[in-house]
Amino acid sequence: MEKNFVVSARKYRPVTFDLVVGQEHITTTLKNAIRTQHLAQAFLFCGPRGVGKTTCARILAKTINCQRLDDHVEPCGECDSCLGFQQNHSLDIYELDAASNNSVDDIRNLVDQVRYPPQMMEKNPKAKKVYIIDEVHMLSTSAFNAFLKTLEEPPSYAIFILATTEKHKILPTILSRCQIFDFNRIQNRDISEHLAKIADNEGIGYEPDALELIAQKADGGLRDALSMFDLNVTFSKDGTLRYAEVLDNLHILDYDYYFNMTDALLQQQTGQAFLLFDEILRKGFDGHQFVVGLLEHFRNLLVCKDAATVRLLQVTENVQRRYLEQSMRAPLSFLFSALSVGSQCDLNYKQAKNQKLHVEITLLKLAHLPAVLNLNALPAPVSGHTNGAEVSTPNGTEKKKPESEERGQRVEESGESGVVPPPPSVARPARLKSTVDITGTAATNSGTATLNATTEPEVRYSKPYTFEALQAAWAEFVQKREAVGRASEAVILTRDIKLEGHVIQIGLDNPLQLDLLSDFKADLLQFLREALQNSAIQLHAFVLDTPTQRMPYTQAEKFAYLAEKNPTLHELKSALGLDFDY
Repeated sequence: MEKNFVVSARKYRPVTFDLVVGQEHITTTLKNAIRTQHLAQAFLFCGPRGVGKTTCARILAKTINCQRLDDHVEPCGECDSCLGFQQNHSLDIYELDAASNNSVDDIRNLVDQVRYPPQMMEKNPKAKKVYIIDEVHMLSTSAFNAFLKTLEEPPSYAIFILATTEKHKILPTILSRCQIFDFNRIQNRDISEHLAKIADNEGIGYEPDALELIAQKADGGLRDALSMFDLNVTFSKDGTLRYAEVLDNLHILDYDYYFNMTDALLQQQTGQAFLLFDEILRKGFDGHQFVVGLLEHFRNLLVCKDAATVRLLQVTENVQRRYLEQSMRAPLSFLFSALSVGSQCDLNYKQAKNQKLHVEITLLKLAHLPAVLNLNALPAPVSGHTNGAEVSTPNGTEKKKPESEERGQRVEESGESGVVPPPPSVARPARLKSTVDITGTAATNSGTATLNATTEPEVRYSKPYTFEALQAAWAEFVQKREAVGRASEAVILTRDIKLEGHVIQIGLDNPLQLDLLSDFKADLLQFLREALQNSAIQLHAFVLDTPTQRMPYTQAEKFAYLAEKNPTLHELKSALGLDFDY
């Protein structure tokens, strides 16, 4: 005998409030309203697709008309009303699809039916006529207006349950007459646990990561999750859900790509990042989807920086452990800057003519972020700074001069005119390098929680330099750029510069040049600092305020422009009595 297949979304549709997944705030309120007999005359169920709006409406309608309602607040499933509802021939529960019945005539027919009392009133004096209107936002404005009076003052035996995915499209006059329930997106963990129960009931093997992947793809909709669950069960040859097969079947980018991409960016391996992105495109994934996923990955790494926010990750324990490990290697400054650069790529992706190049430029910027953020940590060391402290020398221990005296002595000994003095302090304020274990909190002997951190001062160059030496280093950088075929960069830099303290001032012609300079500004600063042995050098670029000359437009302006060059035109105009042709 042939067995009829029933999809899981129908087979495992909840028949009681207790079986509804992830909407406890709704089901608890409805059960209390039934228990205390404080039922409103009109309900409005709002929320995304596949979260249980219509299901809760049917359970509520069946519960209201259950003949054993006094004994419990769940439908018994055995009385005439419950059995009639299960067999789709309930006399007092009506379902209307507003998408196909959205005219004024359809609402008028519904209003005419409301006048008649429930069919089951003889057997159940508390029986109600319940009208479930799905996708109610599809009703026309005229239909809404025709429905207003009945919705506000229905007969005592009539209850309306409206369901919609777009509450903002419903008239405010309708909203004010309804008791509104907002359904939430179902959490990934609740969906995966529900799928696990169904798999156990059906005898289907599964990997927990596979169910978690389906839950993430469903984006909070249980019906979508059940549909994908059936699809992957059919795809599996032996009826077992495996992570790799679900990944291919649902066409989802694996976590490994984002972890590997982040490692390549942190290690400044531009070539590896480009190869990974090319592999992603060759597998048929959209570039915009990759950018959005990479931003989500950076966000998850940022979440892992604090032990209190780790629980916000909606991933399995294995993936969470990988996030924790990589977050320890990713500095906060890198994550903040990466989120900013990636967000700009996301916003401008649709407008880009060459979208692949647009993403590759973003990856190039991300790969250079570690170098930009650590420009002050240059390789040549300077001896540790002390202020009048004793230091060890080959000849023993001697008193070291304070830094201020030592700097003054170096400047006097140089004897060079135009020498730029070193910065007031050789070393920047100590940078806090956290060593907190996010899985636990260190405690002192007194029992008070403390932050286990170490300070590591950054070493900087501080050698004096002249403006002539700066110009020579600047010209050398321009020549190197021209040698590698970057003529546009050389054109931008071939102009006069000024030096104010340690800040180089350069004026550009337009904002476009300013944007181009920002792309190689880090390379320029690093070159100058290493060439002049001074890490205090900074660069400030600005657009010059050049007056714009307005072109002549009207006939009078054109005549004045020509007459300014040839004054005899005024005499010709007066002699012939000429005027402008408007």
